[in-house]
Amino acid sequence: MRSFKADLHIHTCLSPCADLDMSPKAIVERSAEEKLDIIAICDHNSAENVEACIRAGLKHGIRVLPGMEVNSREEVHTLAIFETAEQALAMQEIVYLHGKGTNRPDVFGDQVIANEFDEVEGFNDRLLIGAVNLGFRDVIKEVRRLGGITIASHVDRPSYSLLSQLGFIPPDVELDALEIFHKNKREEMCRDVPGMRDLPVVSSSDAHFLSDIGRSHTVFFLEAPSVEEIRMAFSGKSGRRVEH
Repeated sequence: MRSFKADLHIHTCLSPCADLDMSPKAIVERSAEEKLDIIAICDHNSAENVEACIRAGLKHGIRVLPGMEVNSREEVHTLAIFETAEQALAMQEIVYLHGKGTNRPDVFGDQVIANEFDEVEGFNDRLLIGAVNLGFRDVIKEVRRLGGITIASHVDRPSYSLLSQLGFIPPDVELDALEIFHKNKREEMCRDVPGMRDLPVVSSSDAHFLSDIGRSHTVFFLEAPSVEEIRMAFSGKSGRRVEH
């Protein structure tokens, strides 16, 4: 058992709101500088850059978990994180089937598909920033079916979060964890938000710029840097745990 420093919410240049410097290669190099052991790539409604990030991560000994940040019909943002790129791309297929609209780079920004060598391979013309026609509960259901974990994004923020959009934590939804950015808000939120203490809480950067990476992170005690080990840490099984 050892500690792993993790940032489970990083966007690449595929997300229209992210800086164009957020290439797979640059993200991994910055993560190495921040001494991160695990990162999760969670672009808006797409996983098209995860494989390049995984390949870049191998060169620096960083475990890159493939995922995406799904924007549900209610405009609740949820992190969907998987063990394999194949699982993430299967979720992408579902999200794409329920998406709509075309990106306007002049309004929302470019959506760049890049490889691990900082080369542009194309542009995604879908409206990735928008909500998809999948309810929040449906998102959770599909991610679980594919073997992934779900984390409600930035619940301490006033927009696009579970609490801002629904106003509460549904007791019948099988979320794996909640994400906050400000670690010092955890105790206050646990006191004020019903159900907050019933779920593990992680901190992530929601990085859109290279300088954001690692600025908020979580330490896990695991046997190995895998989704299944993180799932066990959320449940406190066999000595695995999340350090707050």
